[in-house]
Amino acid sequence: MKPLCSGELIHLISEKERHYALVLKAGDRFQYSGEWLEHDSLIGQEEGRWVRLSGGTRLLVLRPTLSDYLMKMPRGAQILYPKDIASILMKADIFPGARVLEAGIGSGALTLALLRAIGEKGQLFSYEVREDFAAQAMKNIRRYLGDAPQLTLRRQDVTAGIVERELDRVVLDLPEPWRVVAPALEALRPGGILLTFLPTVPQVERLVAALQGTGSFAFIETTESLERPWQIEGRSVRPQLRMVAHSGFLTVARRVSGALKRDENGAEGGVAGSGTEENRDEDKAE
Repeated sequence: MKPLCSGELIHLISEKERHYALVLKAGDRFQYSGEWLEHDSLIGQEEGRWVRLSGGTRLLVLRPTLSDYLMKMPRGAQILYPKDIASILMKADIFPGARVLEAGIGSGALTLALLRAIGEKGQLFSYEVREDFAAQAMKNIRRYLGDAPQLTLRRQDVTAGIVERELDRVVLDLPEPWRVVAPALEALRPGGILLTFLPTVPQVERLVAALQGTGSFAFIETTESLERPWQIEGRSVRPQLRMVAHSGFLTVARRVSGALKRDENGAEGGVAGSGTEENRDEDKAE
């Protein structure tokens, strides 16, 4: 197992499961409620063990998971919850080597997850208009991942246009993503995926109308994720009293070539000018 080293981020966790983040540095001292612990006593040791502070308090030493880090890192903007980030990675089908655009960067929570998912050979283009958000996000990213050469930060308004072309994925965490539908249509390759995160139903309605209006987005789907933890203590098994319920809606759509056909009720059909004669015959038979 890799030993802990100077400059590495760790969490010290109390028996009440409270997390205390620190970056190890030779010669430094961790202070906790009048007690202390020398960083040198941790450097070179393995994670996953209990240590005692000067007053006898026990703390568990662990490298933070990404989820741990996201919930404790400094914030300039409200972060996406890990439950939503997990759904985004799957529904947007973020894969190693992908070319992905995100807007806006916020505090960098989703950015960190996207960077890990696309790997060293991927490319991530992050658009953010607010300088304070961008600065805090970059600090959070460097603190957890170090340098991220696959990340390009663009300090510009994504609604004014997207520089990149042939993108595999576009992920939007913006209050008015319908203003980005046209630029995203030009930037995405055929078959690419557009995903948005929105907190309210009226926003989703307006977005879906914009997507449908282009005739070039198919398989439009909106979902939400609810996470309910359970308490299991012996034979006492029940849901916990608090849960992470509604936080937002995820809307996903596929970029297609050609105009999307719709029936008289507005439901999606096939793509005009596409498909084989056999497929069209099957559609007629149905």
